[in-house]
Amino acid sequence: MSLLSSGAATIGLLIVSNVLMTFAWYGHLKLQNMGISTHWPLIVVILFSWGIAFFEYLFMVPANRIGYIENGGTFSLMQLKVVQEVISLSVFTIFVIVFFKGEALHWNHFVAFGLLVAAVFFAFLESK
Repeated sequence: MSLLSSGAATIGLLIVSNVLMTFAWYGHLKLQNMGISTHWPLIVVILFSWGIAFFEYLFMVPANRIGYIENGGTFSLMQLKVVQEVISLSVFTIFVIVFFKGEALHWNHFVAFGLLVAAVFFAFLESK
């Protein structure tokens, strides 16, 4: 697998993984909001979320294996983590906008995203 394709595969897998994890972590809140899981015991909510998280791991683990530079991938561990965090917050923001209409984006959120872009920039600088 070429570096470009391993990088693209890693990012694609991380996106799918983070969509699933966002639903595992926050989807139950939307189900509660809709009246679906309002009366579920907490243990059922936890097991429901774990069920989704199982599938998340089917994408996250291969993303890290494929993307890690020592396995022939594109990214160092620090780069993998920073990329994953940016993807995670991007997916979360889209999730909130689509499923939780009462949540609003404010100027400080945009500043935070700008700082994340800066974090990616600095994580990919060559250190010598």
